[in-house]
Amino acid sequence: MSLALRSVQLIQGISRFMGKRQKVILTIVLGLLIITAASAQQPSLYSVKKMPFNKNFDSEISPVIVKDGIIFCSDKRFSGIKDRTAYDGRRIYNMYLTERIDTSDWSNLKEVKSEKSRKFNSGPFSLGPDGKTVYFTSEVETGKAARNRKFRNYSGIFIGELSGTDISGVRPFQYNNTGYDVGQPSVSSDGKYIYFASNMPGGQGGSDIYYCELINNEWSQPVNLGPVVNSSASENYPSIHPSGKLYFTSNRTGGIGRLDVYSTLMYEGKWEKPVLMPEPINSTADDFAFVAESGMQRGYFASNRESDDNIYRFSSLIRRMDVCDTLQENSYCYRFMEENAAKLDTTPFRYEWKFGDGSKAVGPVVEHCYEKPGAYLVQLDVVNLITKEVLYNEKSDSLIITDIEQPYITAPELAGAGQVLRLNADKTYLPGWNIVQYYWNFGDETIQIGKEVDKTYLKPGVYNIQMIVTEEALPGMEPRERCICKNITISRQP
Repeated sequence: MSLALRSVQLIQGISRFMGKRQKVILTIVLGLLIITAASAQQPSLYSVKKMPFNKNFDSEISPVIVKDGIIFCSDKRFSGIKDRTAYDGRRIYNMYLTERIDTSDWSNLKEVKSEKSRKFNSGPFSLGPDGKTVYFTSEVETGKAARNRKFRNYSGIFIGELSGTDISGVRPFQYNNTGYDVGQPSVSSDGKYIYFASNMPGGQGGSDIYYCELINNEWSQPVNLGPVVNSSASENYPSIHPSGKLYFTSNRTGGIGRLDVYSTLMYEGKWEKPVLMPEPINSTADDFAFVAESGMQRGYFASNRESDDNIYRFSSLIRRMDVCDTLQENSYCYRFMEENAAKLDTTPFRYEWKFGDGSKAVGPVVEHCYEKPGAYLVQLDVVNLITKEVLYNEKSDSLIITDIEQPYITAPELAGAGQVLRLNADKTYLPGWNIVQYYWNFGDETIQIGKEVDKTYLKPGVYNIQMIVTEEALPGMEPRERCICKNITISRQP
């Protein structure tokens, strides 16, 4: 099977375990128990919905976000009774466009055609930043040899120009090869890099993620992303996000299912250790070909969690609000003044203040900072320096200090890249609220849930942190929520 579908190494790997059926079943059951326990402790960050254009008995994979909708791959038939097959009899994949009509409806599928789309696989697909240059996967050999049912045809990347739903001027990527697969392209938003999967010799495992850089209108030699990203298993379906984050699929150990989605980010020329995407994006089935919109609020991926390969949409349950209050720092500092002091300046008096927290001060005008909110009795004693007479409690008043009614983010204003930060909402002050959840949006397209969270920023910059608190909904009413934000500056570590 070519890179247009799954990796050969994965299929072979599964078959090797068939002789250890009993052991595998025990391992899977234990894994499910662990995952269930973990899921019970941490609310989901995403909701997932199966897309309405999926069809029974067809496979839909590799979604790509375009201006008016998505383009994806499917092995759907020409008609209800006629398959679209390659020379060896396999149903082949082609690309289809569906456009969004509204929040729930999508248009009928339009086939994206090229000179290769009738007898050869077409897709996965990537669109260049100019909106018309396309990069897609198909078979390398198209001549007489490809018509032999026993011929092993390898995948390659092809480049063309998209006009409507027609691809013209198709030409091969210069690093295609008749001895191994090159495919599943993803072009960066600036068009300077192309990421792809290949099982070319010299890799880390079955198939690896590579990239080329566009230099003087020529693609540089392929570069393997190295052992931090690639593993001894198979890595496929790279998707480079506008933020610079790279999403990919792997069947390495330590995941949730057979194929899982991971993300990584390059910092100072080095790729960070890949992070496993949480449930329900990953599941105990095959989850792959993940793409996200620029703000990471929505996106798509493929999964066979309901038997067939289908496309699913994910939505973040933690949104980034357009309007969010800026955090106000609580101040417990006050100025106290004896207003009659100026009138009595001909008589020497000493003004002695007691602030109700054990602190004292002397003077007609004094300042004092309390450590925390509370109820304090402020008293003023006046001493006549000539007669030595003391007027105790000449004035007294109760001072009630409260925090500002707001969610509160406890976080440093300055930290270093790579530093683990502990953020919390312990000082949130919203009287009468029954807060049930704390949602964090860190301004770098990452999110978390919890009253106290850990966060590490990898790149220097100024990030706007948003925290949204939500209270329990009363019967027949929408739950209240409040948003607060705070900037944090991340500097480069020495």
